[in-house]
Amino acid sequence: MRLLKIALVVAGLCAATAFASPTAPRNGAEYTTLKNPQPVQAQGKKVEVIEFFMYHCPACYALEPAMLEWVKKQGDNISFRRIHLPLTGENDPEAHMFLTLEAMKLEEQLHAKILTTWHVERKRLKSDADNIDWAVKNGIDKEKFTATYNSFAVMTRLKGAGRVAAAYEVNSTPTMVVAGRYLTNPTMVDASNPGIPRAQLGAATLQVLDALVAQARGK
Repeated sequence: MRLLKIALVVAGLCAATAFASPTAPRNGAEYTTLKNPQPVQAQGKKVEVIEFFMYHCPACYALEPAMLEWVKKQGDNISFRRIHLPLTGENDPEAHMFLTLEAMKLEEQLHAKILTTWHVERKRLKSDADNIDWAVKNGIDKEKFTATYNSFAVMTRLKGAGRVAAAYEVNSTPTMVVAGRYLTNPTMVDASNPGIPRAQLGAATLQVLDALVAQARGK
């Protein structure tokens, strides 16, 4: 009887492993469904994909090249945008920089430069002075940047950034939300598929995103 029980346990573990796959993600494993789905900004049949990230986040930087290729591959299937998680709350300097550049329509253009500043040059932008100095050194008019940085619109969004993250149930980066409904991240994919080599985790996460985009389009 004991041998039979052991055999059944082993068989169950093997079956669970067999069904674990980033290409066929499971709700509650590789992804979760938000308790309160959020409104999307995508137009037409495009599926909205949001990447919650932080400039200083090593995992975000590691995923960036593959993520850019994935977005390019998806093309008109998706509408992609980023939201910066406010790590230190309402006065988070990184989120403040992101929102300012976004308001100036410069974030996408300068996104790679900021990541290089943090992860290649090892320079930390941890204060208002750091942000203003970086902006000026990268060709942005100081007066315009400062005015936008201190504007009511940017400050309001900065104060509300924590509520936005909470509404999407995001507490770590990188985390992706598909169609305002499905949440996934490399940590979830790793925990659900322990056999995936660390070097392949980013690719596996993007496979989950592929499946979730297809799932959203099918609804």
